[in-house]
Amino acid sequence: MSIVQSQLAIANQPAAPRAVSSAACEARCDPGELWNFAIYALITVGIVLIAYYQFHAIVPRVLAAAAMKREIRLLAYVGILWTAMGFLLIAVRTVLWVLYRPAPAATRDTAPSLTVIIPAYNEGAMVLKSIQSVIDADYPPERLEILVVDDGSRDDTWEHILEAGRRYPGRVTALRHERNRGKREALALGFMRARGEIIVTIDSDSVIERGALLSLAGPFRDSRVGAVAGKVLVYNRAHGVIPRMLHVRFILSFDMLRAAESVYRNVYCCPGALTAYRAQAVRRVLEPWRSQAFLGSRCTFGEDRAMTNYLLDQGYDALYQRTAVVHTVVPQAYGKLCKMLLRWNRSYVREEIRFARIVWKRPWPTRALALFDRFITNASYPVSLSSLGVLPVVIALHPGVTAPVMTVMAAMSLFQVLYYLRTERSFNCLYGVLYAYFSSVALFWILPYAVATVRARGWLTR
Repeated sequence: MSIVQSQLAIANQPAAPRAVSSAACEARCDPGELWNFAIYALITVGIVLIAYYQFHAIVPRVLAAAAMKREIRLLAYVGILWTAMGFLLIAVRTVLWVLYRPAPAATRDTAPSLTVIIPAYNEGAMVLKSIQSVIDADYPPERLEILVVDDGSRDDTWEHILEAGRRYPGRVTALRHERNRGKREALALGFMRARGEIIVTIDSDSVIERGALLSLAGPFRDSRVGAVAGKVLVYNRAHGVIPRMLHVRFILSFDMLRAAESVYRNVYCCPGALTAYRAQAVRRVLEPWRSQAFLGSRCTFGEDRAMTNYLLDQGYDALYQRTAVVHTVVPQAYGKLCKMLLRWNRSYVREEIRFARIVWKRPWPTRALALFDRFITNASYPVSLSSLGVLPVVIALHPGVTAPVMTVMAAMSLFQVLYYLRTERSFNCLYGVLYAYFSSVALFWILPYAVATVRARGWLTR
């Protein structure tokens, strides 16, 4: 029963396909389009074959075991039902992923006034690289404001920010908290000082690609759009196995899942590494976002998903823009990875509870798709944990089921590779298979622990 859960946890669905040529012969001659169609065909066949194999080789043995052991009957039936719904969710997400198209980028002539906010704490020389990437971006300088907020750093971060101000006078504004007050407060200072129609937030350990700002500005032609998420890739992916695994995971999760969510205009989390907001919308929710509390505890992290929820609650849509790319530094050691994921999961738990109220305000059919997606995704955790008690009983009664279970697990891990290959044709896809097993063995404890400690306020990685 945990097989589909591993698929949903990786949230595998990369980016949008390119528009198919109107001329059939051009489409046939375009190797890129042929590659895309081949990937779509393999994914379709893979979903059908894995579902067929699971429901013919594993489910009958589970049902037989449930008939013999009454105490596991309910859990077995629930697990089978969830497995079926999980496969349906994978199919729906895949269709949405194929349908996704990024919005046209803004042009230099039509680009709105834009403010970039870079909050920094103990980032050292990396903050200068982040600032430089914004300076080098393709955006009209007269319509671009750059605010860099040092949140009471204890290293030389402030000196690097001042150096950027000296290099680019009139373009980079240096702001500072004398003591560390947290990323949310650093962003709030930037939000209050921003003059642009659009506000872009970039993490100080991240660098954007040249076209990112114009790409982010494009979707705001639609007045219903309140937030636009960028595409997050790993900056330091050559530095160890963990960054390489995370690079694949980011493509499967950030690129695919947000592409699917964007089709029904409900990206659940616009990431801090690169997101654009409508300034007018941010000002409407700034104070409640700034003072947010959960179960009596002040919220100090998860500011990105919290802001997304506040904007969705106000009736704005949240989109994903695949062509706006940022490269961010990720942990290289297991301990720091766990701390980062623990922080993310605590935020996930808190904001999922909030979204359960917000979803009823979303328009139809966004509401229906969001309810279906969140129910199946969140049900995967208790169902997969309960399956840990059912599966040993099934194996004990039917030892022959062990091979089919292992076969499906391996097939699902390799199946996820197909989504990655749509975006990057590289053998690095195999790190995605490795991550599937790594997360099952070494990271399974993080969500339960996050639920138990959801009121914690520490940033952990600082």
